[in-house]
Amino acid sequence: MATFRALVLHEEGGKVAPRIEPVDEARLPPGEVTVAVECSTLNYKDGMILQGIGRLVRSYPHVPGIDFAGTVERSDSSEFAPGDPVILTGWRVGETQWGGYAEKASHLVRRPDGLTAKQAMAIGTAGLTAMLAVIALERHGLRPGAGDVLVTGAAGGLGSVAVALLSKLGYRVVASTGRPQLRDYLTGLGAADLIDRAALAATPSRPLDSERWAGAVDAVGGTTLATILTQLNYRAGVAACGLAGGSELPATVIPFLLRGVSLLGIDSVMCPHHERVEAWQRLVGGLPLDHLEQMTQTVPLSALPEMAPQILRGDVRGRTVVDVAR
Repeated sequence: MATFRALVLHEEGGKVAPRIEPVDEARLPPGEVTVAVECSTLNYKDGMILQGIGRLVRSYPHVPGIDFAGTVERSDSSEFAPGDPVILTGWRVGETQWGGYAEKASHLVRRPDGLTAKQAMAIGTAGLTAMLAVIALERHGLRPGAGDVLVTGAAGGLGSVAVALLSKLGYRVVASTGRPQLRDYLTGLGAADLIDRAALAATPSRPLDSERWAGAVDAVGGTTLATILTQLNYRAGVAACGLAGGSELPATVIPFLLRGVSLLGIDSVMCPHHERVEAWQRLVGGLPLDHLEQMTQTVPLSALPEMAPQILRGDVRGRTVVDVAR
């Protein structure tokens, strides 16, 4: 039986220990399709899994990696044939099932024309979530010219893609970050202005503040999201995409009752297939590839254990592609 190379997590003494090792193909989870993985990526959730945080993984040994892109190697499905380029994001792959930090995997969606495997993983779950957030805001009524659109966690993966997408669509984007040294990076992606994340991070002192935002994409949660709710324009919405700043929401119902604001929840993990297809097609035409290149670094599998705590601290800029062959 053939083997493939993977980053495998083991539980040792109550802690997670990552090792790169050969894995027998017979250990692949059952499925109709097997993919030769070319690239994966590093997301915030990957950082949690690599550090053993949140009990996202319950069974070890385990191959993490919630995203991957590659080529179909074997297929018993009428939808896919050997040689088809494919991607996968979500569906709890890398959590309850083996993931993309390996050279073989299963579960997928067809990769859109116009994207390489590396570009697809530069987008990954973070970029897909950002696109779903923009679509949700548009369906809620957001249009260019309505006013400033806020993006929190703007220097991270999701935030960077959101800034680039919204700017390309004609919105005036205000990027929130705690890293002022990245001003040139964020303005290069299309941000018109920056705001210090500390200005949004305190628990709101009153139920309503001055109207400020025509819409927002929030990757932080916690007190930041609570503050955004108090500052949204009348009938504006915020797309909630993350909880880097905490899962608690110290808010009141006053903004909902007196301004008619909306809190739009964004889930890319179990998102229906047709919505994924729409989002990926929008990304192909709506995300400038030069900006995608600007926000992306490529690392080998061996770099992931060291990078996991960095992404959890918010020290990783933009997107990280993982070359699983290195």
